[in-house]
Amino acid sequence: MEILHEEMPFDLDFHPSSPLVVTSLITGELCLFRYGPDSQPERLFSVKAHKESCRAVRFVDSGKVFLSGSADCSVLASDVETGKAIARLEDAHENGINRLVCLTETTVATGDDEGCIKVWDTRERSCCNTFHVHEDYISDMTYVADSNQILATSGDGTLSVNNLRRNKVKSQSEFSEDELLSLVLMKNGKKVVCGTPSGALLLYSWGYFKDCSDRFLGHTQSVDTMLKLDEETLISGASDGVIRLVGILPNRIIQPLAEHSEYPIEALAFSNDKRYLGSLSHDKMLKLWDLQELLNDPQAVNDDEPAESGSDDSDDDNDDDGMDVDMAPTSSKGSSKKAGKGQGSSRPASDFFADL
Repeated sequence: MEILHEEMPFDLDFHPSSPLVVTSLITGELCLFRYGPDSQPERLFSVKAHKESCRAVRFVDSGKVFLSGSADCSVLASDVETGKAIARLEDAHENGINRLVCLTETTVATGDDEGCIKVWDTRERSCCNTFHVHEDYISDMTYVADSNQILATSGDGTLSVNNLRRNKVKSQSEFSEDELLSLVLMKNGKKVVCGTPSGALLLYSWGYFKDCSDRFLGHTQSVDTMLKLDEETLISGASDGVIRLVGILPNRIIQPLAEHSEYPIEALAFSNDKRYLGSLSHDKMLKLWDLQELLNDPQAVNDDEPAESGSDDSDDDNDDDGMDVDMAPTSSKGSSKKAGKGQGSSRPASDFFADL
């Protein structure tokens, strides 16, 4: 299934229980679609949500609301039924918001262009944690529920571990030669895998975040987005437009699954039942792939990359979650910014949503 947008989409999210998918566009618009196995996707509405590019969107409150973050520094809550704005926080960050992820039923995290991460309590409508750990844009985040921590990657080339309970940075890696663009937690929490512009995947062992324990060189172009399929395999989206199935420890490209287009893949997401894989690219297209069909019968893809590359790391590290806080590095190599950066604001973000 394919859905063509009028402008380039940045992010997508599937409804937690209904066949709905929302996309956010470079124009600041939000588009909601209904999809089904026997029909073409139907556009339910498209609304102008933000003044500048809308880079991130997520369903919250059991799918009744979706939150969106923008380069205009605002966070907006919109009603799923009507698309109408419920509440808006104009100055959630001093810089444009680049990432938004759900942590629990009542908390979300946002990351901006200057490396600041904020955690918001949707019940109290307030900011409950702030981490000024990175020197460049937040490229990706994931929540580790067992230890109540946020893992984040940044354009400054570092990975950080942020403890929500203690409101402190527990660890930060040394600066890598590449920016870190995407991350997934694998091997039952023992390995953190990060994508880079060079195509290398960097593997960090839990509890030993100073430097990566392994580098997998199976991709030849930038790995911009990743999804964990299971503890052994992930799905990568690269700037060559190809979606791949990748094995971790042993590290190998298992097979190309599909070619979205010849343009970079901006985002990937699973439907709530994992029946569909959604992909966005710079061709302005949202594609919904039948996941089992892809895994059982991959699409024809022109892919000359080696099936296996890099070194295999040991999978039985003596990982320790009780580590001391690592000292932060002193210099940065990352410098790139997400397109459409928002203007800064000095006004405090005291309430989660200002009443409209």
